[in-house]
Amino acid sequence: MPYQKLTGILSICRKAGKLVLGFDPMKESLEKNKAAGVLTAADISPKTYKEVCYFCQKKKIPVCPVPLTMAQIGSIVGRKAAVAAVTDQGFFDRIHLLCSALPEQTQND
Repeated sequence: MPYQKLTGILSICRKAGKLVLGFDPMKESLEKNKAAGVLTAADISPKTYKEVCYFCQKKKIPVCPVPLTMAQIGSIVGRKAAVAAVTDQGFFDRIHLLCSALPEQTQND
């Protein structure tokens, strides 16, 4: 199941210490040039999404919308967050590939 692969890689990424959760920590990662990419939850507010895109565009960092809600991400990584920076290029590439292969609609539980 594609969602299981995505949840698995997110969990591994968090355990490896390569996932920075939250808006302000994400901005800090961008400023320090540590972020390979930024993930956004499916239920992120439009205003926050716009801000994330603005900061990422300034640093030329890709944004990847993840088809999971904040609650679902929270249950996977242990903390609810709408925004996360991935600090490893390999992890980000894999997550981006999995997200692009998944259907556009989210799983609302």
